[in-house]
Amino acid sequence: MAFVSLGRLTRGSLAVVSRTASLRRVVHSRTRLASTFSLPSKPSTTYADISHPEDNAPAEVRKEIEDASRFILPVYARPPVVLASGKGNYVFDSQGRKYLDFTGGIAVNALGHSDEQFAKAMYEQAQQFIHTSNAFYHRNAGALAAEIVRQTQEQGGLGFAVGTPPTDAPSQNDPRVFFSNSGTEANEGALKIARKVAKERWIASGKDGECSQFRVVSFAHAFHGRSMGALSATPNPKYQAPFAPLVPGFDVARLNNTEDVERLVTPDTCAVIVEPIQGEGGVFEAEEGFLKLLRERCNSTGAVLIFDEIQCGLYRTGNLWAHSKLPVECHPDIVTMAKPLANGYPVGAVLMRGNIAQAMTVGSHGTTFGGSPMATALGLHVLRRLQALSGDVLETGAYLEARLSQLAAWYPELVGPVRGRGLILGLPFKGEGTNAKVVEMARQRGVLLLTAGKDVVRFVPSLTVTGAEVDHAVEVLEGCLGRLA
Repeated sequence: MAFVSLGRLTRGSLAVVSRTASLRRVVHSRTRLASTFSLPSKPSTTYADISHPEDNAPAEVRKEIEDASRFILPVYARPPVVLASGKGNYVFDSQGRKYLDFTGGIAVNALGHSDEQFAKAMYEQAQQFIHTSNAFYHRNAGALAAEIVRQTQEQGGLGFAVGTPPTDAPSQNDPRVFFSNSGTEANEGALKIARKVAKERWIASGKDGECSQFRVVSFAHAFHGRSMGALSATPNPKYQAPFAPLVPGFDVARLNNTEDVERLVTPDTCAVIVEPIQGEGGVFEAEEGFLKLLRERCNSTGAVLIFDEIQCGLYRTGNLWAHSKLPVECHPDIVTMAKPLANGYPVGAVLMRGNIAQAMTVGSHGTTFGGSPMATALGLHVLRRLQALSGDVLETGAYLEARLSQLAAWYPELVGPVRGRGLILGLPFKGEGTNAKVVEMARQRGVLLLTAGKDVVRFVPSLTVTGAEVDHAVEVLEGCLGRLA
């Protein structure tokens, strides 16, 4: 096997994911890291032929799909496959066929499928209670909130440098957490909080009239959710056009374009929302200098800076947050999270600086199910385990990146350089729609992949994925590309 154990990789080699210097230094680090691996000298042809055909599904499978489609709203494009179970990084369909799952439930199943420790934690909590409502305190929500803050201080983020010592003395400046049910709800909450902060500051400044600071800046290729506020910050005509008119006051800038920031982030801007690594839109990464400019511009205009880390956060890059290792001059006021926080059980959260939280008072926001005893118990269990996986993610992500990077040299007419870091990577294809074809071909050879944007195949497997599984997934991909070349 070509995979190298973590013991053979130095901390310096793992700088590929730290992003503490310029883009040129990052590229250099990645080159050095790739050289530590023993990589194949030519693409594999083992998986050139279809092993999981879909063109003639058995009658019982077709009936299952027809019966389900009768009553389910047809808003998803699904292949003619019915998944029946999963274990680890594999799922099995109703025909008993095995698939390597490199979608991670769209970056959700951080611990894989049917994890025994996770199932035990769910069972034990269910024996106590599942839901109490937010009319009462319970222990789990406070414990999970404290753990999120503790890890952020230790690992870096939200204005904390790496290794910030925790303090036992309560303070109004302590970060605060609001629990939601999903990433979309977390982003909705963050946008609401930003508007309330602007109004509170407007009143405190003694300005006359109605607050004019209500505009929000988001970025091309962003994806923040499908509810009306989050959708208004998701500038994709495919998602937005059927539901126009949207919430007013949203402006669209280009990622890493400084002129757009200077033009659009004004004293009328209450919030800037950005994904440090865009997932759904094509795995585009915000540059360190650009994030620093956003921070400076928000400081000068009084806007709240929101980092949507729903897909790229919670150790998917090998660090707690995609911005954890960046200088504090790049850090946000608010971080939103969801996907892997409870390994598939619905939960999201908004983490904010203390000075932002002060604007929120009793009744200013709320939820029925958010922060339930079950959701927060599972979130606490998962978050503690994810921290222990961070080294594995650095190692395996670097290996996956090295394997994918070979494809641009072997198939230059088909693919371009890999993007992203850790275990959120994108392989761009030359030709719109080729990515969807590759995803279909890989599925029919037993590997589940995702598209991103119009021309990218996205890799967001479980954070427990192994080197052998990386080899298998990439070899299947090579077999597909060999057919297309």
